[in-house]
Amino acid sequence: MGHSPFFNAHHSPVGAFATLTFGCKGSRGGLASELKGPADEAFYVGLEEARRPGMYQCLPFFDGHDAAASIADYDVEGLSDHQHPPAVFHFPDSEVKRSLGLATDVWTAGDLTMTVYTPVRPLPDPDVAEPRDLRFATMPALIVDLEVDNSTCDRPRKVFLGYSGADKTRNMHAWSSSDGYDFIAQGTRTAMATRYPDAYSGVGFQPEAVLNPRYQENLDFVLGNTGLVVCTVPPETKQTIRFAVAFFEAGQATTGLEAKYAYARHFSNIEDVLAYALHHADRIVNDCRALDQRVRTHLGDVRANALAHAVKSYYGSTQLLMGESDEGRWCQWVVNEGEYRMMNTFDLTVDQLFFELALNPWTVRNVLDLFVSQYSYVDEVRSPDSDTLYPGGLAFCHDMGVANHFSWPGRSGYEQAGLRGVFSFMSCEELVNWTLCACLYTSHTRDIDWLKKNRETFGQVVTSLANRDNPDPTKRNGVMGFDSSRCQGGAEITTYDSLDKSLGQARNNLYLAVKTWAAYALVEEHLRTLGDTVLADLAKSQAKLCAQTIAASANEDGFLPAVIGEGNDALLIPAIEGLVFPYMAGRRELISPDGPYGDLRRTLECHFDLVMASGKCRFEDGGWRLSSTSRNSWLSKIYLCQFVAETILGKPQDTRADRAHWAWLMDEDNAYYAWSDQMLAGKAHGSRYYPRGVTAALWLAQGDSPLGAMREALVGKDSSRAVVL
Repeated sequence: MGHSPFFNAHHSPVGAFATLTFGCKGSRGGLASELKGPADEAFYVGLEEARRPGMYQCLPFFDGHDAAASIADYDVEGLSDHQHPPAVFHFPDSEVKRSLGLATDVWTAGDLTMTVYTPVRPLPDPDVAEPRDLRFATMPALIVDLEVDNSTCDRPRKVFLGYSGADKTRNMHAWSSSDGYDFIAQGTRTAMATRYPDAYSGVGFQPEAVLNPRYQENLDFVLGNTGLVVCTVPPETKQTIRFAVAFFEAGQATTGLEAKYAYARHFSNIEDVLAYALHHADRIVNDCRALDQRVRTHLGDVRANALAHAVKSYYGSTQLLMGESDEGRWCQWVVNEGEYRMMNTFDLTVDQLFFELALNPWTVRNVLDLFVSQYSYVDEVRSPDSDTLYPGGLAFCHDMGVANHFSWPGRSGYEQAGLRGVFSFMSCEELVNWTLCACLYTSHTRDIDWLKKNRETFGQVVTSLANRDNPDPTKRNGVMGFDSSRCQGGAEITTYDSLDKSLGQARNNLYLAVKTWAAYALVEEHLRTLGDTVLADLAKSQAKLCAQTIAASANEDGFLPAVIGEGNDALLIPAIEGLVFPYMAGRRELISPDGPYGDLRRTLECHFDLVMASGKCRFEDGGWRLSSTSRNSWLSKIYLCQFVAETILGKPQDTRADRAHWAWLMDEDNAYYAWSDQMLAGKAHGSRYYPRGVTAALWLAQGDSPLGAMREALVGKDSSRAVVL
């Protein structure tokens, strides 16, 4: 991989909000559910040495002092002979090799190779899918293969997989089933198992107690927090031992809206999950290998690694929930916001949109519906230089809650009144985001029934956007100029909440203005389909005004101001971001230099060329700096803007920047957090353990059907085949 292999990555089933995170040295990963970061527990993967029986070498995912600390809780004076002599050691760093794939993570050291398989597959719509298809798709488990080359050794060797559970409410335990499974688990929430012949499992304070037990009866010990599943490879053979790693939460998972995990409908307990996963492991493994091969044919190594890392973090933040109401059973898709764990943060939803439309567009519809029914409101608006309130209109919350708690209807977990920076309201941007997501969903799926069902909402968003420009139609310029009354004297912000005014202020912001133009331009067609010519004409008029205002704001050199009309001349790369939406909606005439908005397109391209040539939007390592006045640059947005620059504007791929961006993630100070977004001059200072990086999947969106190309690269040409199990 051209860098240290020791960085954490998620390995997660879809929709389970669970992860096997590992990669950093020491006890800095492990199995966990619903956490804001790694579990910080030991993860054991090891093999008996060929020349020293009873001694073992492991991948370095544990600390040597873990066991001693646990024993000391009981043997306070150290008088017992319970402790085993050290026999488990790390492989030398120089022997450890890693290959990260989108659906695999392969580690090799000595005679041992571990491969973790994490499927990337479409998630069927629960409203119409067969239960057997949903069972396979929502299975909360991973497959792990341990391959041992014992061909040159004339004696058997032990190989093992295990972990030290960090959940202080549950103990580790081990058992063997009558049908040939050997398990270790912590409570009912995390577990590992194999069906390898003559395997055994055990629990102890230290791995040596299980690997070299003084008496077999001691394997039934359950006070220790380290569990291992141990297998024996015969002499002069090569063997692959297959394990399943599973997660399970049987009961109520959320409050506010009470729901369980959807997989709990299809599996009775964690043993059921493990058995099912091992039974279907061949198909899972084959699918994962095929996916890795496809992606490598589309992308070079650096981008393939970046995409793989990002997708793994995305799945680690996902939940598919199931609840009951008077109307019957319902399902809800949730993407949690990484370390912040805010639920369905709307300004992430709009960036994850492309990946979800390619794989499972129903999840987009599902989230949009809940925003309309529960997380919308009607406000008023005010000018920054007046206290007078005017009609505003429909707006949407920043998120739906935090850490498995759905917030009150019409309220987010994030937004507060009276502020001008972080935690202020994002009313206008989230309104734009609903419009863009809804337009792309409808354009991609041709779901006319859903469009008609939301006729009123499509009309309301246009009226509301226009009022946020100016309540007086004669004074409108197409760009947001009024703040929501919910700010109560504060000012609205954009998704770039932690950046300076150049990207953080919503009012008159260049980045948001281009997205607003895209929303107007796209929604016009949908309103005409609905037969609402009056509001369609309003959308068209506002799109033209917005485009004219943006183009006219360029200075004599061609630079566009970061904040239009307010003297903020910071240089912005994300000025081009909004061009992605017409392109992905199949409306390329809207972004053609010769199209109806050709002047806007040419102005944005000129601005981008000048910005990149100036050097002010680059760091010393060549990485992209989103704003010339801020050191805070977000990888998810960089990936998106790279796609716009290369695919829409026709610029060459910036391979030096790609290497710099990957190096940021690999920095030893950042590697613990898996994929992170907010990089302050290359250091992760926020948005860590984060899902938003799936904007990198846009690199796969090529040709006349970009979403189709993305889907084909991810799941293959026959991805629509039925699941037959």
